[in-house]
Amino acid sequence: MRSLTRTPRLLVLTPDFPPTPGGIQLLTHRIATGVAGLDTRVLALEEPGAASFDARGDLAVRRVRADGRLGSGRMVALNAAAVSEARRFRPDVTLSMHVVASPAAALIRRALGARTVQYFHANEIGGKPRLTAFAARRANVAVAVSSYTAGLIAATGVVPAQLRVIPPGVDLPSDPTVERGSHAQPHTARPTDGAEVPQDRAELDRAVRSTLLTIARLKDSYKGHDVLLRALALVRERVPDVKLVVIGDGPLRGDLERLAGAMGVGEAVSFLGAVSDEQRDRWLRRADVFAMPSRLPLDGLAGEGFGIVYLEAAAHGMPVVAGDVGGALDAVADGVTGLLVDPTDPRAVADALIRLLLDRELARRLGRAGAERAKGFAWSLIAARVQEVLLEQVSRRDPGRGRGT
Repeated sequence: MRSLTRTPRLLVLTPDFPPTPGGIQLLTHRIATGVAGLDTRVLALEEPGAASFDARGDLAVRRVRADGRLGSGRMVALNAAAVSEARRFRPDVTLSMHVVASPAAALIRRALGARTVQYFHANEIGGKPRLTAFAARRANVAVAVSSYTAGLIAATGVVPAQLRVIPPGVDLPSDPTVERGSHAQPHTARPTDGAEVPQDRAELDRAVRSTLLTIARLKDSYKGHDVLLRALALVRERVPDVKLVVIGDGPLRGDLERLAGAMGVGEAVSFLGAVSDEQRDRWLRRADVFAMPSRLPLDGLAGEGFGIVYLEAAAHGMPVVAGDVGGALDAVADGVTGLLVDPTDPRAVADALIRLLLDRELARRLGRAGAERAKGFAWSLIAARVQEVLLEQVSRRDPGRGRGT
């Protein structure tokens, strides 16, 4: 007997999901756990640590085993498993979090009548233009994470049936923001590689006064670590006690460490590698300025689709220096929550950093405005916006097609 009152079913398809770190992973998890009024199931790829991560949460997650050596074959396995899962689960709406899952979403829509909501980020549009055009054409709703990303979709020549711009969100800190720039005495002790941030107030007051922070995987050169290191050499001419804390690891680390040495700033840079969420948050509370001068890549990719980390820094009351391109234009309000500069120019980056380090009142004003603005990006609010889109699609679904019991 067909049920007329069952909770609408949502199938989330994603190649990127925790415990693997990353912006898309975080976005997908927060949306899947944050939407209400839907019976949600996530289909994701198997990753190391996935079983224990899934067991700790209340979300229904199905994992697809696909050897990492398969390369693009992993996406074939994900799509095949998605169609099989949909035939069992009978979703009312499919949320595809990456264009690589769009073939399955299109098949599910055709076979079962489930409406499709398709996410777009940025780099995948340049990397997979034909698949992006396919995904945009077949979706009932296209969701772009920024106005920049929306423009990239338009550049494919496809006009989606509906286009919504919904930014990523941010986890708001539960504890009060540490007041920055108020330490009584500067301290010029050199940081050591792998050094951890002091945890108690007395140690904080003895810490280095001027601290720059950047957080990103050391994988993509467009993140701007190289320009930041060159800028640091210029900053030290005006702020000798400045240090840079680099959180994140990846194949570029060795080259960046060598560049720091060549620029004469090696002793002023702490490469911490991958750290726990708790340690990252301690640095977000402690540092004076967040800097990530992301630029547009030269390889056809699109760079920063939004930049959740800019919001994370702002939420902790930290002023931001970012590139004046890409998704950062949405993530950072220039002159209000941070400073946008030419991300290819070390002098422009250095001038912005020096300005914020020396003008403490400006830094505090931007930090306070950033923390206030971040409240409008709380994950609960962002998930509610996505939920509205999903339920709207459920209401438009053909009630006689593909219904489960």
